[in-house]
Amino acid sequence: VQLQASGGGLAQPGGSLRLSCAASGFALRYYAIGWFRRAPGKEREVVSCISARAENTFQSADVRGRFTISRDNAKNTVYLQMNSLKPEDTAVYFCAASAVVTRLSQEYNYWGLGTQVTVSS
Repeated sequence: VQLQASGGGLAQPGGSLRLSCAASGFALRYYAIGWFRRAPGKEREVVSCISARAENTFQSADVRGRFTISRDNAKNTVYLQMNSLKPEDTAVYFCAASAVVTRLSQEYNYWGLGTQVTVSS
């Protein structure tokens, strides 16, 4: 059972990145997926999450209107489209899988390694 986040990198303020969370060893379609981030010197926080069949999504207030979560269960992948990036979005981004869609990180059973997102001019 493995999750792999990818797509991070360096972006300019106002720019865009798309993160992907790919699963191997299990079918992602049975799980809610959450995106979390940890900025330097800060605690991990929820960014966005999506239910197994995408009927429910959540975005934190910090990213609402800028980030969009989606999933393609046929590809066993969940995406986080990040637009209008700000320097304060700089963080390591993680994806995680849970049996239920929730903002609570402790409810997520499977975690992938993070991908670094840096927003800087």
